[in-house]
Amino acid sequence: KTEVDTIYQTIPKFGFVNQYGDSITNKSLDGDIYVADFFFTTCPSICPIMARNMLKIYDTYKGDGNFKILSHTIDPKHDSVPVLKKYADKLGVKGNTWWFVQGKKEETYDIAEKNYLVAVKKDSTAAGGYVHAGYFVLVDKQKRIRGAYDGTDPKQVDQLIEDIKALKAKPEEVIVQ
Repeated sequence: KTEVDTIYQTIPKFGFVNQYGDSITNKSLDGDIYVADFFFTTCPSICPIMARNMLKIYDTYKGDGNFKILSHTIDPKHDSVPVLKKYADKLGVKGNTWWFVQGKKEETYDIAEKNYLVAVKKDSTAAGGYVHAGYFVLVDKQKRIRGAYDGTDPKQVDQLIEDIKALKAKPEEVIVQ
């Protein structure tokens, strides 16, 4: 057996509300592998591409009870629970595999930058008023980051799908992206 001394970035306790009005915490993801990203529903640039690519992941794993997708809005003032529900419905997302979540702006930005290592910020000069990285972050059952993938690149999204499959088969294998 190979011993690995890698120290993974881990995701701390959190609390958000999903498109159904349900409270989603770190405990809601216990025992699940998940992919996290950051978006906003009125995004005119990369978010539509990211949503299309995340749908591919959703379609691949939506029947799997131990897999989730957690999409955090970076515009909680606009993206209320009803707005998130309408957005999910428009994408054809049903059930509890893919949660669109919102919470306090400071907490969302904090977890994005300090824990998921994804840059987000309000910027009045940017298209849609926000700047954010388009990464899909793969998190294992122990809430450790196992990889980050460009959510706008179909090849990286395909690699993510394969890495999820590998992580499900051998949870302790290291995945580096």
